[in-house]
Amino acid sequence: MGHRANGTLTCLGKCERGTMHGAGNEDNGTSRDRIHFAARCTATTLLRQVHMRKSLILWLVMFCAIASAGSALAQTAAGAGSATLQSSDSLESRLAKVELQAAEAKSSADNAWMLTSSALVLMMTGPGLALFYGGLVRKKNVLGTMMQSFTLMALVTVLWAVAGYSLCFGSGNSFVGGFENVLLSHVTSQPDPDYSATIPEQTFMVYQLMFAIITPALITGAFAERMKFSALVWFMTLWSILVYFPMAHMVWGKGGLLNAALGGMFPTLDFAGGTVVHVTSGVSALVCALYLGKRLGYPHTPMPPHSVVLSFIGASLLWVGWFGFNAGSALGSGSLGTSAFVATHFGAAAAVIGWTSTEWWRGGRPTVLGAISGAVAGLVAITPASGFVTPISALIIGLIAGAFCYVMVAKVKARFGYDDSLDAFGVHGAGGTIGALLTGIFAAKAVNPLGSGLLEGNARQLGNQAIGVLIAWGLAIAGTLIILFLVDKTIGLRVSEEHETQGLDLSQHGEEGYSWELPA
Repeated sequence: MGHRANGTLTCLGKCERGTMHGAGNEDNGTSRDRIHFAARCTATTLLRQVHMRKSLILWLVMFCAIASAGSALAQTAAGAGSATLQSSDSLESRLAKVELQAAEAKSSADNAWMLTSSALVLMMTGPGLALFYGGLVRKKNVLGTMMQSFTLMALVTVLWAVAGYSLCFGSGNSFVGGFENVLLSHVTSQPDPDYSATIPEQTFMVYQLMFAIITPALITGAFAERMKFSALVWFMTLWSILVYFPMAHMVWGKGGLLNAALGGMFPTLDFAGGTVVHVTSGVSALVCALYLGKRLGYPHTPMPPHSVVLSFIGASLLWVGWFGFNAGSALGSGSLGTSAFVATHFGAAAAVIGWTSTEWWRGGRPTVLGAISGAVAGLVAITPASGFVTPISALIIGLIAGAFCYVMVAKVKARFGYDDSLDAFGVHGAGGTIGALLTGIFAAKAVNPLGSGLLEGNARQLGNQAIGVLIAWGLAIAGTLIILFLVDKTIGLRVSEEHETQGLDLSQHGEEGYSWELPA
């Protein structure tokens, strides 16, 4: 810039001197030459000024370009940083979304299995138990016997909604639940984490209802063909309230005396109802059979089943439905449910072998009635153990239960002479007791961390199992005797001899199970 300014001043000086020189020597040159010389000097000066301006503009352009590039780089860096931050936020939100979707998928899977299990357990009462018991009675009592199971599906449901669920699973004391869930208040579609964190409490509630339905229905096998229908309604209502609801709370409810999962004083392992369902119903059945007395003509008059075919179908439905009974008690669709499912099937299969082999050895032939009775005995015995034992242990439990229950039905009943019409005590009372005790022997932590048995060095668990069984026996005996006495003294328990001879179908319901057409 300084060099270009000095050149311009030099040119201007030369032009001025030339002009002055020309003016002094006007005679020696023409005016035309002086004009040309002045024009050239002016043109040179202007040209140099143009170059100076171009240089300034060029420098300004370069400066602006550099500044623009720097700004662009800064913006790019800032954008990159922002993009990185946004990317990080996006990753965290995606992970949270994936976790939420996984939790929702698990909840949906568990809920679907539990609703299916609920339907399977209801199927065990009707048609399963209704057909099983209905086929075992004489044909004049088939409708009356099936009606008992069907009525309990309705009666117990109403009791459960009013107060049963609250008394079983509400927060109460060590023996019975409270009243916070009366009329199903606070029972919503949200889970109750104390019982199951992945299914709605309504699903849990309706699943447990199916157990409350089938338990009293099992008792009806002991007094089949001789109790009045009105007496049945009152007896089962009171029995559910005084026996089943407290026992269910003690074993499964919050704060229950025998609850192994929620800190009971005597933690009893009962995965799906060995003590709650089978011991209470089986022992109550024995008390009913003894209190009501024998059927007319028993044991001298033959009273064979009128249709083993119906009983066969019923037993098959019971076997299938029992997967919901036991595997559903895992309260989810995970590996524990699979373990209980496998143990259930293996236990039932082994019990068929145990019962049939013993019968074959003692009687000379295996019977269909023996095979289906053995299957039910195995299902009963494996019920408390299903979520705690390995498949091989389930086989052993089933074999023992099949042979043991056969002896109870074929030998012990004959020896003492009581009329347990359909062997409710021999199968459910005896099978539930032996199953609960064997659970204390074979329970394995590898299957369920909740408990281990005698074979793993935990002798105390066998003691807890015995305490649970004794409490179930005591409650069933005392409660059933009190209820039978009250009902007997008010409306009477047993049908008249005339009605018993006529049959329950006609005397209690005015209908017949079979209408035979006479030839024309």
